[in-house]
Amino acid sequence: MTFQAGAAQVDITPPLGTLINGDFITHYARFIHDPLFAKALVLQQGDTRVALVIVDICAMPRDFLDAVKIRIQDETGLLPQNVLIASTHTHAAGSIASLLLGAADLPYRQKLPGLLVESVKMASQNLRPAKIGFGAVDVPEHVVCRRFFMKEGYVAHNPVSGGVDGVKTNPFGDEQQIDRRVVPVDPQVGFLAVKGSDDQWISLLANYSLHYVGDWENGTITADYFGVFSNEIGRLLNAGPAFVGMMSNGTSGEANIWDFLDPDRYPKAHFAKSDLIGKAIAGKVFEALQTIDWQDNPVLSAQYADVETGVRKPSAEELEAATLLVAETHYENIQHLDMDVLRRIYAREQVLLNDYPDINVFPVQAIRIGDGQIGALGGEFFAETGLRLKENRSPYFTITMANGYIGYIPPAHEIERGGYETWRCRTSFLEPGAEEAIRTKLAELLEK
Repeated sequence: MTFQAGAAQVDITPPLGTLINGDFITHYARFIHDPLFAKALVLQQGDTRVALVIVDICAMPRDFLDAVKIRIQDETGLLPQNVLIASTHTHAAGSIASLLLGAADLPYRQKLPGLLVESVKMASQNLRPAKIGFGAVDVPEHVVCRRFFMKEGYVAHNPVSGGVDGVKTNPFGDEQQIDRRVVPVDPQVGFLAVKGSDDQWISLLANYSLHYVGDWENGTITADYFGVFSNEIGRLLNAGPAFVGMMSNGTSGEANIWDFLDPDRYPKAHFAKSDLIGKAIAGKVFEALQTIDWQDNPVLSAQYADVETGVRKPSAEELEAATLLVAETHYENIQHLDMDVLRRIYAREQVLLNDYPDINVFPVQAIRIGDGQIGALGGEFFAETGLRLKENRSPYFTITMANGYIGYIPPAHEIERGGYETWRCRTSFLEPGAEEAIRTKLAELLEK
């Protein structure tokens, strides 16, 4: 049986005026710096076909993606459980999900499914005999933990509980009060390289646990460093125009590039930092590609499961207090953040979260390609999760924001410490044991 692969990309750049989420409030697209894409890589071995789709967008909820997968099945025959669709998590793209006060853009949400389906159809039409290779390279200089233990006496307010957190996320203005970072992050870039049997490049899918760079002005449309990497790796490889470079987001829930301990080590101009970082990662991947082993007849398989987890909700007393605060707040007038504004934003979150089901069904997926494996999880996981999944597995990487999005899923001990990623809301609401249950299920699928 001949292994085949095909890749394609479809422009999904939203028009000016489109709503942008990913911040505490809604922004509107005023400037398009670079185009956004849905990028698809389809692999086939015998009767088994798998699609990997990476989309330049902040977040895509499960109900949206489940419907897209049904359309993909209707038009290509690909089984939904064999399709992985993930957001890069750029915070400068069209919005199809309501996150905090960042609203969804309904016209863009209606337009996007057809574009995602088209990317998979085009990639399927481009199938040809191929070979693959996995690799990894450490790039520790561009990813740091954004959660900090602060010096004694520092008060890290929690706008949900009204209490004090044990850690502070992104301590803007309080850099002198930092004691130390909370945890190590994952410095590794894993990648899957795909060439035709004729040695012509088809695609390269990389994975890095760096949240996003965000060196642009609000109102900008950009693929961030994910797009820079994709373009630069194609240039370095001297690949043709049909080549599709792809960068996915790893377990980056508590990681970013805003280095509060060394804030001046990057250029300050808009797009300068994302350009530097994307090109630096591409350069290291290019070097690592020189020594990878190619597999021309890799085994291909996929596993999929749902994990039921409990939901954290406000108590009756918390809900009553939140409702009173919402009733007196003019959310349309919010422009700047302070602790009072955060209390009001998160009060609204409690009211909306109260209507959620008591049980959440979470998608977990594992894909084997030759001697390598890829895990897929539908939320923002901490580096600890990814590093534990990598133990005794190589080649392996985890793609997050895949097949759905419900926000942060921190380990139980990090929820106990507190910090922005743990504040109960519609983007952080699973019970403390959810991370362990989800990670355990993914490990089981990978063993299969």
